[in-house]
Amino acid sequence: MSKRVIIVGAVALGPKVACRLRRLDPDAQITVIDRDNLISYGGCGIPYYVGGDINDLEGLCSTSSHVLRDPAFFRSSKGVNILPRVEAMSIDRDKKTLHIRHLDTEKKEALPYDKLVIATGATPVRPPIPGADLPRVFTVSNLHSARDIKDTISKGKVGRAVVVGAGAIGIEMAEALTDLWGVDTTIVEMADQILPAALGKNMSRVVEMELKQNNVTILLSQKVDKINGDDTSGVTSVEVGGKTLPCDLVVMSAGVRPNTRFAKDAGLAVGSSGALLVDRGLRTTDPHIYAGGDCVELRNLVNGENMTMPLGSLANRQGRIIANNIHGRASKFKGTVGTFCIKAFDMAAAKAGLTFAQARAIGYDPVHAVVAQSDRAHFYPSSRIMYIHLIADRKTRRILGIESVGGQGDAVKARVDAVAPLLSAGIDVDEVCSLETGYAPPFASAMDIINNAGNVLDNILEGRNVPMDPVDFVREFAKDQIQVMDVRDPKEAAPFIEKYKDKWMNIPQDQLRDRLDEVPSDRPLCLVCGTGARSYECQVLLNQKGFDNVCNVQGGHAMILAVAPDFMDI
Repeated sequence: MSKRVIIVGAVALGPKVACRLRRLDPDAQITVIDRDNLISYGGCGIPYYVGGDINDLEGLCSTSSHVLRDPAFFRSSKGVNILPRVEAMSIDRDKKTLHIRHLDTEKKEALPYDKLVIATGATPVRPPIPGADLPRVFTVSNLHSARDIKDTISKGKVGRAVVVGAGAIGIEMAEALTDLWGVDTTIVEMADQILPAALGKNMSRVVEMELKQNNVTILLSQKVDKINGDDTSGVTSVEVGGKTLPCDLVVMSAGVRPNTRFAKDAGLAVGSSGALLVDRGLRTTDPHIYAGGDCVELRNLVNGENMTMPLGSLANRQGRIIANNIHGRASKFKGTVGTFCIKAFDMAAAKAGLTFAQARAIGYDPVHAVVAQSDRAHFYPSSRIMYIHLIADRKTRRILGIESVGGQGDAVKARVDAVAPLLSAGIDVDEVCSLETGYAPPFASAMDIINNAGNVLDNILEGRNVPMDPVDFVREFAKDQIQVMDVRDPKEAAPFIEKYKDKWMNIPQDQLRDRLDEVPSDRPLCLVCGTGARSYECQVLLNQKGFDNVCNVQGGHAMILAVAPDFMDI
């Protein structure tokens, strides 16, 4: 008798399971159901559709050969039966039956299964803010909401918008609204930085500055208290911290909640996030029921804890594993290190592993290095400065996380991708120092920025490099707490000396040995150079000569201006 397989969800993981399983088992009875009539689309592309990079919705629902992935396509080309507009109501695990409801006819039905796959994804959180149900308050939940947002904007009805939440979707939507449509956009974020779950304070500040330079207003450590308007005209303003911000549209991007209620009601175990618990074979606590994608918790391969990671890339890889296992193989999905990347106007950011704050919160003693360096050979015409943040545990020297930001996304992603697969194996600082990467001037420096980040972190761990973060430097300098010694060429230092007078002194590196008597020893001294390399060497020299109250600004002048482009205006 052929195997009966029912899959609940037809966006990312569900179709992947179905198509892989059909290739493995031509006789299996495969049925996929979904609440929506739009299926198998790239949800991560929604902001790019709203922003005009993708012309129409069909682009998100088509194959690479431009064939629409609709139920007819799956039936004729893949041999898979997809039933749209069907909702899973409950699971009778004893009878191995899924109870469903046809949404257009209200007809109810019971479908027997041998294996059941839950691929129900997650739903955007709509915070309980007064007015959150008004017209023109959107969540980025599916292609219908994407079309509604774009239709509203294209009719010329939106001049100002507020985005609630500065996670990935919030930033991508802010760019879409601002870049193509010229909408005056404000992001409101409760945390004290953007991308709080993805990046540390230094890298997030670089991305924040890119948003601000592209006319996106960012309000941190604040929340929307109320959304004003009426059912006829829709949104008119939001109230934030006692102020009223006029707006014509609100986008909620305050996270997602896994769609697991019917599975939980059936007695399947869920984790603290509400997502389903699965083993390495992606089986739930019922051996006949599998789950994957946005509705499951995954093992974090850095710290061993469970986490959710709502990415289409993970869902597709998990779909293949589930299909393999239904067919009788023993494939494993070990977990994730949380690799992530994002584009923000002309800046790209990527990360893998833990942030500094996350590492400290779970009991590590993290140490980190911030490095600025060209992404290609410095003499190559297309080279641009990029920034790396590398985090390690002080005791074990194990790498816990890496973050990268820069203007050329291929270079940014490549550096994180080089380290990400090694995090689960416990790569340490020394291994990063000697990590083998490809070299040619159009692609990298002979001493790649990854190796350089490892070298800097090694020096910090050994106590030779006493660093100060650029974000901290800007804050403390504004409070007149520190004395700066610029070790660059006098021409480079001159504008800062003119602006800051005695607070900013200049002794070039090649003159330092002969001018030690000019170095102040009665107060903290911060050394600055172009990217942090020369100032580190000067710090070593000063320490050897008995100056022990000296620190080195990580990433140097390049990093200072990346986190504070208006530094000269402080």
